[in-house]
Amino acid sequence: MNSFDKENLKDRLTPEQYAVTQEAATEPAFTGKYDNFFEKGLYVDVASGEPLFTSEDKYNSGCGWPAFTKPVKKEALKSNTDKSFGMIREEVKSSNGNSHLGHVFPDGPQDKGGLRYCINSAALKFIPFSDLDKEGYGEYKDSFK
Repeated sequence: MNSFDKENLKDRLTPEQYAVTQEAATEPAFTGKYDNFFEKGLYVDVASGEPLFTSEDKYNSGCGWPAFTKPVKKEALKSNTDKSFGMIREEVKSSNGNSHLGHVFPDGPQDKGGLRYCINSAALKFIPFSDLDKEGYGEYKDSFK
């Protein structure tokens, strides 16, 4: 797992990753590398390395950003009300890294809890299932069928 060092984020992240995670920017719809990506694995915070979501809970919502029904662990995320752009939305951030990830909406699949976590690809790093042990995330293998 990555150690989180906020001091060198501008050096480690692309300008888009930095803008999204640290300045609450949003990547354009349908442009992120994980929007139409469905390989088996774990999604972590690109800045801190915190585990956030698994491919088991990812689905194609058609919204233009990766969508998940739930986080890998409830405590992985924190949220707050976002009133920007004349809307009222629930922003989600990584708990420890405090990275802006995206928003959660109540229009997800009802049989999976009814939530849609709409997340910027730029906020995520994908760890393939086959690399979980090598990358230090082996404890999450049980999260997969």
